[in-house]
Amino acid sequence: MSEVKNVLFIVNKFAGTGYLPQVEGRILTACAKFDVECTIEFTSGPGHATDLAREGSKKNFDIVVAVGGDGTINEVARGLLNTNTRMGIIPKGSGNGLARHLGISMKIDIALEQLLTGQAVDMDTFRLNGKLSLNVSGIGFDGHIANLFATKKKRGFWTYARLVTINYLTYKEFDAELELENHEFKKHSSFMIAIANASQYGNNARVAPQASVTNNSLQTAILKKVPAQRGFRFAYQMFTGKLKTGRYYTCVTMHNGIIKVAQPTAYHVDGEPCGHATEFKIEIFPHSLKMIVPLKKIGKV
Repeated sequence: MSEVKNVLFIVNKFAGTGYLPQVEGRILTACAKFDVECTIEFTSGPGHATDLAREGSKKNFDIVVAVGGDGTINEVARGLLNTNTRMGIIPKGSGNGLARHLGISMKIDIALEQLLTGQAVDMDTFRLNGKLSLNVSGIGFDGHIANLFATKKKRGFWTYARLVTINYLTYKEFDAELELENHEFKKHSSFMIAIANASQYGNNARVAPQASVTNNSLQTAILKKVPAQRGFRFAYQMFTGKLKTGRYYTCVTMHNGIIKVAQPTAYHVDGEPCGHATEFKIEIFPHSLKMIVPLKKIGKV
């Protein structure tokens, strides 16, 4: 990576399970170690991270860093798309799906060192109904859970898992028509449909194990409702990255497409709830974001 002189850190204090004041001190310590000038800004509400990132790019910061969860990362990316400004991530969210896919440590000191010694890759992004997605977006059950999760004061894995357990049995499959370039599924019964640029939702739940953020394509995973007695095995396969096409799971490679459903269906973009829709337009934008990854992950993301 070319020499790093100045870095802007955009911090969301409300991401994940809460903010610890030590984070600011650790950022300052790491930057001093690498002789890097740093500026720290705190977000004040929705959309503020995008404004801060855009301003950071105009001021020619070498790297603009999102310190937060997938929602914060998404906001920062909006301000840096199609610029020469490199983006970094210090994961502080509930699931940290994109950071985990990129090999970024959940330990802040290690993540900071990875940031300041890493290299940038030209990362793909996509849009779902015009909304920017970097990681995984979904239609159906995961969208329903995202809507519920957003209303909870207590965040984290166990809150999410509890919502999944409570709502799993009552949520019904829905019919969907998928037109994904060379793939066409008419009246496909689905429990949820995940559009994946990276491999996982978060917490290592890999819905698309073969996904890559640099290969100019997306993975679309179609999941049917798994019977309760098979749920543990299916979950094991997902969390170990061993999901394969079968009776309850299909995953295809695509670039652009349209998904239509008969009734308004919940959806999310990078874990952020987006309400309901009956038609979903998917558009990929190859190499539209310069993302810092650890040196050991170059060529593997």
